[in-house]
Amino acid sequence: MGLNKRAFRRKLIASSISGCLLAPVVAQAQDEPMYEEVVVTGIRASLNDAVDIKRNATGIVDAVSAEDVGKFPDSDVGESLGRIPGVTVGRAFGQGASVSIRGAAPQMTLTQLNGQNVASTGWYDQQSIDRSFNYSLLPSQLIGGIEVYKSSQADLNEGGIGGTVIVKTRKPLDMDANTLFLGAKARTGTIGDEISPEISGLYSWKNDSETFGVLVAGAFEDSDYVRRGTEADYQWSQDVEPSTFVQERERTALDANIQFAPTEALSFNLHVLSLDLTADNIGTNLYYFPPSASTYSCEQVNAAGVCVIQTVDQAIRGDLQPGWASGAPDSETFMQHWGRVAEMTSDTYDFSAEYAGDGFTLSGSIGQTEAKGGTNMTTNFQYFPSTGSPMSLWAGTIDATGKQIKIHTTHDPSMTLDDLQEYTVPQAWAVGKGPNTDEETYAQVDVEFDLDWGIFTSFKTGIRTTDHDVERFDYNGNLTVTEVATASLYNGTYEVGVNGVTVPEPNLDAMIAATENNLNGWDEARPGYSLLNEQNDAFYGMFTFEGDRFKGNVGVRYISSDITRTQYELDGTELAEGDIGENNGYSYTTTDHQADYDDFLPSFNLSVDLTDSLLMRFTAAQTISRPNYADMVVSYSGYADDRDDNQTVNMGSEGLLPMKSSQADLSLEYYYGEGNLVSATYFVKSIDDFVTDVINPDQQIGVEDPAGGDNWTINEKVNASGADINGIELQINHGFDNGFGVSANYTYVNADAPAEAFADRIGVFTESSQDSANLVGYWENDTFSVRTAYNWRSKYMIREGGFYYGNRMHDDFGSLDFSANWYLNDNIDLSFEATNLLAEDDIQYGAADESTREFGMKAPLLEGYPAWSYEGETRYMLGVSFKL
Repeated sequence: MGLNKRAFRRKLIASSISGCLLAPVVAQAQDEPMYEEVVVTGIRASLNDAVDIKRNATGIVDAVSAEDVGKFPDSDVGESLGRIPGVTVGRAFGQGASVSIRGAAPQMTLTQLNGQNVASTGWYDQQSIDRSFNYSLLPSQLIGGIEVYKSSQADLNEGGIGGTVIVKTRKPLDMDANTLFLGAKARTGTIGDEISPEISGLYSWKNDSETFGVLVAGAFEDSDYVRRGTEADYQWSQDVEPSTFVQERERTALDANIQFAPTEALSFNLHVLSLDLTADNIGTNLYYFPPSASTYSCEQVNAAGVCVIQTVDQAIRGDLQPGWASGAPDSETFMQHWGRVAEMTSDTYDFSAEYAGDGFTLSGSIGQTEAKGGTNMTTNFQYFPSTGSPMSLWAGTIDATGKQIKIHTTHDPSMTLDDLQEYTVPQAWAVGKGPNTDEETYAQVDVEFDLDWGIFTSFKTGIRTTDHDVERFDYNGNLTVTEVATASLYNGTYEVGVNGVTVPEPNLDAMIAATENNLNGWDEARPGYSLLNEQNDAFYGMFTFEGDRFKGNVGVRYISSDITRTQYELDGTELAEGDIGENNGYSYTTTDHQADYDDFLPSFNLSVDLTDSLLMRFTAAQTISRPNYADMVVSYSGYADDRDDNQTVNMGSEGLLPMKSSQADLSLEYYYGEGNLVSATYFVKSIDDFVTDVINPDQQIGVEDPAGGDNWTINEKVNASGADINGIELQINHGFDNGFGVSANYTYVNADAPAEAFADRIGVFTESSQDSANLVGYWENDTFSVRTAYNWRSKYMIREGGFYYGNRMHDDFGSLDFSANWYLNDNIDLSFEATNLLAEDDIQYGAADESTREFGMKAPLLEGYPAWSYEGETRYMLGVSFKL
């Protein structure tokens, strides 16, 4: 079977290449006209275009269209997607990064670039690699439009139970010759108050005969993101942590498109997109520990045994404990700085061709998309009294009875360099790097035949093959630790948390340089390595039908996947001399593990014009989302730390089946006037083969942990339970004749995931909100435009695999945004934007029941305790653009 599939792939790639390259040989000139895109301008025109896309689609589709070249409705792509009914966006680090559709997790959203997959990784070393696309990579200026397919059909690539997002870039033959756009913006905020520049540009040219065109576009942004708030640990000694995270972001994007259409029937397209986000960052945590019993009192304890109201009466030195192995020192303060050099890139190369013959259309595409990410170095410097530091003390009260931790300080614990020890060292245990890659090579051929079989108007069929690799590494720094002057690592002071406490501000470059001076090299941590290879093939057939007042399609898609997992085995191998302890029990050579599956995915879409204005849609389909990468590999955590009950092995499997959804939609849509719409949609999804955990504590695996012995909790990933999603979307767009207009939508989602799939045992999908709503009001004329938009979503679960605070509830969140444009003349525009005008805080709290302790949940993540909260920031942007 494997040999036949490999032969099939070779033939498909060969046929795709020949279909693209030999098309000129078989091409004959056709008399069909070339259609040129109508460029829309203004808010209402953009909304009208989105409504037209929705009305003309066969399935359930919503869209966002650019108002003009370089003018997407929001400067953040995620924000624009979040204004579509049924779509919610996660903003973990201030930007819209993850997208959920109709209550499904972000990993169940398939994101494509012009109809093909686009590779993506992350920059954060404490987040798992998953199948979602990180939208923070993508500048809005490069995008012509986005279409969100909430229903499925046979010619859509498989992978999105929630839905499929297709990002569309511009093409030169669709634009006027010598189109030129230049834009510049300056951004600032109420927390990160530095002025951040952002520039973008586009030039599109085509010859007089409109047979050859070239488009080049680019964008660059240099900004700082600052996140201040309070985090809770309570695992060392009932401590809380005022924290500040500062990220230096440089985002660069380049888009190039070459089109050649020698005849009206034949066209070729070469597209290159390169995205790069440098995301170096520093995280500072200032820990408040309760000091000696004579100055500390706990006034209230919650059900999990955590003190939620505590008081420190006097700022005096407590009893010091030498080190952390026996628990946290009985000291008042502890400070650490994490520094990370991080980056993620995504490069896509696509070559496609299309030929319109006599009664058929042939198209083909070949390409590659590759992403690299992760951290190039992580380091840590820390200070606490047990090493002799004369650190400042603190006194006051901590109230953790609500959703946010409230700290009232009666003795300011602010510090300067004089409060730190004169010399320090990088913490060898923390120095590491974790690069990862995501790469796919693809080939696809489609052909559509015109039919005259009663109501059947065409038959479309195609084949597609992909070769997909996801690889991750883990390295520990090999250090010869020597002291460095503490003063050399800091520049001035800055605020930590939200209570006005200041500490020395770390210099990331100096921290990295000091670490590199101590670095002898890198030791591979073999437990952290994995390589997943997926060979995915698909074949489909789809009939399109049309009659008096109805249209639709019916088809089936066949998928087949071969998976190979490559890892070092946990087989009890003894450590060789000089090897690192983390490799204890792991083999020195990798082993391949293989599995495969296949399936048929039928689909049906029907659109009926009940009247000239009232339209009804019905769709039914089966779709899949492949297992998350983290669930397909074996990993372990908690080895050689300072806790004796923290050793976990996650037994992922390459043999996991994809989750499969049987789903349907029913909608009524009333269109009146130009761009006006009222609609209601009911949707339902029944999902099988949900991936869950079988948890077995107190297991022996042949590996002795220095603190906990050979006593591990094994989490085995298996296909088990089912899940159900149903809900309703309501939408209205209305433009008045006086320039005013309104767009509003509301979505209710009832998403019941199997509780046993999560350590928190809360049966909701990750990042799924039950309620979400948007309200947009605007006014415009030929000279000015103004828009006010409010986006709101109810509470939702955040789950970050492998991170210490991995399962927590995010409180409901709303953002009020404002934008205005002044069209000075036909060429020059001025713009102003303000986001999160209400400065809504980012609030996250424990939600799990006490019984989940046995599944590894920590006390700050249990119900009744506020885990994290961050200060809301209002951001402002002033811009100018020129178009010719």
